[in-house]
Amino acid sequence: MTNITGLLADAGIFVLLPWLLWRLTRRTIPIVVLPILIGILLAVMHVPVAQIGVPSLYGDDIGWVAVLVLAFTAGLEMWQHPGQDENAAGAFASPSVGRLLGGAAVALGGPFLVGSVLVWWFFLPLHGWQAPHATPIVAAASIGLCIAVSALPVLIGIVRELEPSHRPVGQLALKLAVIDDAALWIGLAILQFAARGPAALHGWTSLEFLAIALLAGLAWAGSWASRHFRHPPLWVIWATVPVYLAAGSWASMQLGLHELIGAYFAGAIMPPSWVRRLPVEWVGTFSLIWLAPMFFGHSGLHIDGDALTWPSVVASLMLVVISVITKIAAVWLFPPAAGLSNRQALSVGALLQCKGLMEIVAATILHAHGMLSEFAFASLMVLAVISTTLTGPMFRLFTRHERPVSRNAPSDIMVSAGD
Repeated sequence: MTNITGLLADAGIFVLLPWLLWRLTRRTIPIVVLPILIGILLAVMHVPVAQIGVPSLYGDDIGWVAVLVLAFTAGLEMWQHPGQDENAAGAFASPSVGRLLGGAAVALGGPFLVGSVLVWWFFLPLHGWQAPHATPIVAAASIGLCIAVSALPVLIGIVRELEPSHRPVGQLALKLAVIDDAALWIGLAILQFAARGPAALHGWTSLEFLAIALLAGLAWAGSWASRHFRHPPLWVIWATVPVYLAAGSWASMQLGLHELIGAYFAGAIMPPSWVRRLPVEWVGTFSLIWLAPMFFGHSGLHIDGDALTWPSVVASLMLVVISVITKIAAVWLFPPAAGLSNRQALSVGALLQCKGLMEIVAATILHAHGMLSEFAFASLMVLAVISTTLTGPMFRLFTRHERPVSRNAPSDIMVSAGD
């Protein structure tokens, strides 16, 4: 009964309470922010929630499975069209693949490089910022990656709620975020290998080679099914989903990477024609609102409350400034589509600076592998909360005086996105 009592307390604190606050604030604060904010406050105030069994064993398991599902749906949604409005029209030309990839590279690479250099130069020398199991360069790059990431799950929800005149800009931001999202998971894998050094390839057994063969097999099977088995019975698709999720997660874990990385890529390599028949949006939304908040809340609760001192808060605010300015400046300096006005470019940058779920997951992975210190992890949690909360107001600020989008302009700025 102790575990059940703890689970009920867990759900009350990190699921029901955030949902009530979300509804009372008329959804002005993204729901992904509220559980982690509650967790941070409990950690900072040293509230003895452990006495009521929080975090609970079952709550940990449920939250973990929910985040695995979210990572998997993130890969699946690469083949979806969230927020798509076939009647929406853009006042700018649909970007070419080269322009889009170039814009995504600048939007991610600019903040990553600038953020990594500034962190290495100014933050890592501070007391408590040295990562326990990573070199300064890897630690700086880890924080830089968190600064550069965009929150695709949150953006999908934001774009779905935009006015029709602003939706083409939002869909363009989603296209960039899809590319950035894939780059994030690849970057996480590279950083984990870099942190382990040459030892990452030493002592491999047959299981590591089996994991690589399994991932290759999943990718081949997805490619084959896309060409020769495009419309199987629905039960076949549903039976395949847990196989891909479990196999991808196990393979990445066996390779010394985080399970979420394998879950993401397992979703990304499923046949697109199969994915479009799945209720990906419903599953993702249900997990985000009713299950994953326990993971978010526990992430906030697991920070060292003593690490979130005033210097850490100031550092968090400085990271927010770096994150916002570098992301918006990168999009403004190299617009991802021809014909974007200055305000449209700035509004795309405002959407992309949103951190949300992706930074929380990335920081949790890096912290679990000793690539972030307690001080850095606490500051990045605060950064996620602030940047996500600022997204809506900043977007409205940049679009306040923007003229309505012409209905006669090209309309093929649809997104092929995922989380």
